[in-house]
Amino acid sequence: MELFRIQKTIPFMHYRHVLNSISLVSFLVAVYWIFAHGLAFSIEFTGGTQMEVNFPEAANTEQVRNDLAQVSKEVLVQTFGTPRDVVVRVPTKEGQSSGEVAAEVMRVLEASNPGVVLKSTEFVGPQVGDELARDGGTALALVVVGIMIYLAFRFEWKFALAAIIANLHDVVIVVGIFSVMQWEFTLPVLAAVLAVLGYSVNESVIIFDRVREHFRKMRRADTMEVINSAITATISRTVITHTSTLCMTLSMFFFGGPALHSFSLALTIGILLGVYSSVFVAAAIALYLGVKREDLVKVVKKDEVEEMVP
Repeated sequence: MELFRIQKTIPFMHYRHVLNSISLVSFLVAVYWIFAHGLAFSIEFTGGTQMEVNFPEAANTEQVRNDLAQVSKEVLVQTFGTPRDVVVRVPTKEGQSSGEVAAEVMRVLEASNPGVVLKSTEFVGPQVGDELARDGGTALALVVVGIMIYLAFRFEWKFALAAIIANLHDVVIVVGIFSVMQWEFTLPVLAAVLAVLGYSVNESVIIFDRVREHFRKMRRADTMEVINSAITATISRTVITHTSTLCMTLSMFFFGGPALHSFSLALTIGILLGVYSSVFVAAAIALYLGVKREDLVKVVKKDEVEEMVP
């Protein structure tokens, strides 16, 4: 399906040096910031107290969050099940046990919400948080390896390497933005980062497929012309796909509440970066690596042709 057709080929690769320089600087700044300043990990990673609380009426989570600011500025409040049931997560406080934190939270809640009932209390230890961080890193590494193996079989190692570099570019910059802004890095954000990997590689695969098709059609064109033509041919599909996807992520961001805020924000940033990196990073790196027609289109030798002719 095409929303519109562009007749003239857009010279995307003519801007590759400037844009890749910007990408490289952004990537290095993100890496530095992540290692120098770290991430604002949520309770799932750092450990803390999780409480399930039942209110006599539908809870105003914003008001609850403001009330509990005196307990901790990093408290997380969200509804689950019904509007009356609320989950409260409070980070570990030095010198206080989980029971003492729960008692302090309930004291604050009862002052403004008589009749509130504590249903359960759980303590997430730092060891569990470390395991989640390790498991998340392992999942990320396995996804990268799996994508690289798939692309190496489907296309050619130059395209596989280009796609992986583009994917790492997206992931590192998304995580780097969360580090710079010190936004809370939660398990849903980690899930969004993994989703960005898949989304980005999907866009790269579509462009690489078109490059292979155009190598067969444009036999007299050089590699840069073929890549520009292939990317131009995918513009309509890219606009349709990403506009509809961004409508969904922005809807979650504006109307999904605090529970989906970080997840949808990471997805939105990652999707926009995925479009950019597939065109200006993955395709450009494939060009730098010297991809050529023979890498994708099998050349039939004269001897083989003579053997095929009876």
